Amino acid sequence: MKTGVIGLGAMGGPMAVNLKKAGLLECAWNRSPGPAQALADENGIPLAEDPAEVARRCDAVIVCVSRDEDVLSVMDAMAEGLHKGLVVVDCSTVSAETAREAARRAAAGGADFLDAPVSGGTEGARQGTLAIMVGGDAGVLQRVQPALDAIGKKTVHMGAHGAGQATKAVNQIIVAGTNQAVTDGLAFGQAAGLDMERVIEVVGSGAAGSWHLNNRGPTMVRGVFDPGFKVALHKKDLGIARAMVEELTDNRLASIERTLADYEKLLEDGHGDEDISSLYRLKKALFKESN
Repeated sequence: MKTGVIGLGAMGGPMAVNLKKAGLLECAWNRSPGPAQALADENGIPLAEDPAEVARRCDAVIVCVSRDEDVLSVMDAMAEGLHKGLVVVDCSTVSAETAREAARRAAAGGADFLDAPVSGGTEGARQGTLAIMVGGDAGVLQRVQPALDAIGKKTVHMGAHGAGQATKAVNQIIVAGTNQAVTDGLAFGQAAGLDMERVIEVVGSGAAGSWHLNNRGPTMVRGVFDPGFKVALHKKDLGIARAMVEELTDNRLASIERTLADYEKLLEDGHGDEDISSLYRLKKALFKESN
């Protein structure tokens, strides 16, 4: 299966590398040529001139960009290269309606489309262990499964177009709540003078254990917030989730609203490119202010 990648950022770059290792990568393209060339030189990745060339040369194209407008822009840029038998697999996090519109644009060129957002952060992208939630035709998914197996450890078909993105919204809402709980708890523990390594060891082995506690707890209590998932991107995703919630109810979810407000503060303070665990900065400050 000849597979292309469009978008060679923190997630798409490692995906391309893993596809290359699996012998599936045909070519790749990135809007910013400098980072793309550096990745290509280091890993032997062939670059295409434009998205249309990627589409023409491939059986499957994995798209991994940041925003709704970027996904639709890529679909338009691929238009001249779309063809029957091609499957466009969008791993970006966008709204369900954007996914359905992208599917319509793919179909206009004779191609198939899957919305396939991922979870697992940059570590999962590098290790090829992403969780992939897919919306679209199950038969189409079967055709591109070899490519998805190269970038992820678990792929689940969620339903029609848009269902993958709705599932990703579930993921992002839960991540927001988990981030709030972990940072609250650890900030309290540190203020209480506990040995935080031991706290994380024992609490992480019990009912309060989570990926976020075990993987981000040790770094956040040391004040290290290297990005695995940037604050600015999660804020964008929660805005999408909020809009989906508003389609279903007049009520709001506290985890979304509180986290959006906290992220706005972090952005104002210049921490938008840090990992979401930098929420810990705000929680530690609460205890400092009370002492």
